[in-house]
Amino acid sequence: QVQLVESGGGLVQPGGSLRLSCAASGRIFSLSHMGWYRQAPGKQRELVAIITSGGITNYLDSVKGRFTIPSDNAKNTVSLQMNSLKPEDTAVYYCKAIVRAAAGTRPSDYWGPGTQVTVSS
Repeated sequence: QVQLVESGGGLVQPGGSLRLSCAASGRIFSLSHMGWYRQAPGKQRELVAIITSGGITNYLDSVKGRFTIPSDNAKNTVSLQMNSLKPEDTAVYYCKAIVRAAAGTRPSDYWGPGTQVTVSS
């Protein structure tokens, strides 16, 4: 089994910054993708940012230029640097990892419990 532990959420004023972190532990043979999704009240969960094991990143259009996954993450960790935050960024942010538990097995999705980010004055 794989566990994801998130940290770094909270309350911030518009224009402020937050940094989220996520660490994966447990039975990990390989980890192909790791990233962040968010879900606001009454809305579907959406991809915010993701990075592959090869360092390729993909971002939600509305966060491009404001959010960044640093390239110097430690093994099996991912951070999300969020700058110039807007009220519409308010949501529960979830860490996701795609993991193979052993050689020859199919990859599985694992999710963290979520961390609340609130952008409000």
